[in-house]
Amino acid sequence: MDTINWSDLSFGYMKTDFNIRTYFKDGKWSEPQVDSSEFLNIHMAATCLHYGQEAFEGLKAFKGKDGKIRIFRMRENALRLQSSCRGIMMQELPVELFEEMVLLAVKKNERFVPPYESGASLYIRPLLIGTSAQVGVKAATEYTFLIFVTPVGPYFKEGFKPTPMVILREYDRAAPLGTGTFKVGGNYAASLTAGDKAHRLGYSAVLYLDAREKKYLDECGPANFFAIKNNTYITPASESILPSITNKSLIQLAEDMGMKVERRRVMEEELATFEEAGACGTAAVISPILRIDDLAENKSYEFCKDGKAGPISEKLYKKLRAIQYGDEPDVHGWVTVIE
Repeated sequence: MDTINWSDLSFGYMKTDFNIRTYFKDGKWSEPQVDSSEFLNIHMAATCLHYGQEAFEGLKAFKGKDGKIRIFRMRENALRLQSSCRGIMMQELPVELFEEMVLLAVKKNERFVPPYESGASLYIRPLLIGTSAQVGVKAATEYTFLIFVTPVGPYFKEGFKPTPMVILREYDRAAPLGTGTFKVGGNYAASLTAGDKAHRLGYSAVLYLDAREKKYLDECGPANFFAIKNNTYITPASESILPSITNKSLIQLAEDMGMKVERRRVMEEELATFEEAGACGTAAVISPILRIDDLAENKSYEFCKDGKAGPISEKLYKKLRAIQYGDEPDVHGWVTVIE
């Protein structure tokens, strides 16, 4: 433990002491079990391996100046996991069981929660998989739900610094009436090729257009897109976007700041009119966008002429982080404090 350089953590996996598990069998969930193994023993014919019955969540715990640990919006993650379960016919996990297991996972690994001044946090990864053995395409009858945690640094190594993103029209992340609104592994597998190409071209992420018409903005790979214009917070509405809990929080904070909020279809041409743009999600909170290049159309949209993040993005970022770390009051009841 003494060897952890808290301020130099990447967004990666580090072994911690315990994970928490529950199993669904014969119509009910087992009591949560504390486990120290990093491995799962699953049948080779499990539905998660063959038919993609897998959903996950991502949330964080933060240590405040007062030494208390705060978990951000855990109930929202529990509800979103239930939505993913309905989307791919998995057994729904009760909200109370989800919350009990998150608290247990954090408490059992308390020594891995990074200190207040480090800028790092404890990433919490709930995972639900179909485990019953079958070769016919149908929903599993047995499931495993587990939660592991790992200390992480910023998702983008640049931190809160604008990076370029790219529109690659030859790729779609999700189909309009597919699984885009659910947090399931298949969506991420579908984004790997485009993401790799973007990185090789020097971009931090792909901004996907809608799959149906290639006219409207969808989202940035692992994050939702938002823009600022005329004191208005604008974020795309689409039938294939994952509902980001961070985006939901930023919308509330923008309204608290007296801004107007628009969740609507956003045409690509509008990018030319935006004062600021960013990607938002649990991992990065906000990743400001320097510029967006549409390679096929030979267009480029700039948002940070001096290379610095816009003032409203920065204000929203600092406000949300302050609530997460307990530096500002939690007026919306987003934070669960572990005494």
